[in-house]
Amino acid sequence: MKFGVYNAILHDRSLPEALSAVKELGLEGIELNTGGFLPPIHIPNIDEILESDSARDDFLGHFEEAGLELLGLNCNGNPLHPNPRIRGPQSADVLRSIKLARRLNQNRVVTMSGCPGDNDSSTYLNWIVNAWSSAALDVLDYQFEVAAKFWKEANALAADLDVKVALELHPQNIVFNVPSTHRFVEEVGATHVGVELDASHLYWQQMDPAAVVRELGGLVYHAAAKDVRINTDNAKLVGVLDNSFVRTTENRTNMGDQEFVNSWPKDSAWDFVAVGKGHDSDHWAEFLKALYDVDPNMIVNIEHEDTSMGRIEGLEFATQVLYEGADKAGIAHKQKSFDRILS
Repeated sequence: MKFGVYNAILHDRSLPEALSAVKELGLEGIELNTGGFLPPIHIPNIDEILESDSARDDFLGHFEEAGLELLGLNCNGNPLHPNPRIRGPQSADVLRSIKLARRLNQNRVVTMSGCPGDNDSSTYLNWIVNAWSSAALDVLDYQFEVAAKFWKEANALAADLDVKVALELHPQNIVFNVPSTHRFVEEVGATHVGVELDASHLYWQQMDPAAVVRELGGLVYHAAAKDVRINTDNAKLVGVLDNSFVRTTENRTNMGDQEFVNSWPKDSAWDFVAVGKGHDSDHWAEFLKALYDVDPNMIVNIEHEDTSMGRIEGLEFATQVLYEGADKAGIAHKQKSFDRILS
């Protein structure tokens, strides 16, 4: 098992500086953003790397110099968005990232399944939360038909290049839990598209990440370590489907065309927190053991989105809790090797 960091939290510094920070944490590498919702800050010359051996070698040289590994690519976005000005570039990013993975000797690309609208004339996505009406089931049937067209192409490309695409089980996507994963795999005929297990989105939906790993088994290709704290008093009043977000006009994160990330609810039902702030190391030990049982070489990358903690502060805290969990699960990790060397 290998432990690293998803690099989005380190987009405030150069790639060599980000790698230096990760090495100081005692982690093994980074998962690299290559497009989608976020620009590829640490690899802006993707097209050049796809064509030029020297550009590729220069890029990989940063990792060799730092003594770290590239631990997968990430292009989270909505490749099925009904707005072509969003769907076009974000679906292209998925296909390009698959090609880039092979070019960089990687075999993991993390992204999202995406979510279409409810018909061919839609301009906004329509995530079916609870399909209690027949119309909602009609929409789901339509959406999986749309998904199959794109993902059959992506699966064929991934198979040809021996790359595994790992879909984050993320709400507002048609693939977000166990049943939707199985339906997707069956309707796409997926052989090289599976799941990235980000525990955080399962926590707030009241799911058990370790149980999900055990149920999906070999469909789990990759994992993320991010935690959630349920704010019980608020959740009692609004539930976990909290729509108290508000629009913001400053420092907006663009999600494509004219769509932007909203401000988080003030009295939220739940929050993303550093690993260990929502669930202790015993809990993470169970999650890690489930992942290890599926694949002893599983990559687990920390994703830090706890706004109450600094970038490095949150990563340090998460690393400590994650390694405590690994120790309890009997899983070896790089920090132990460092400790032996230092002692």
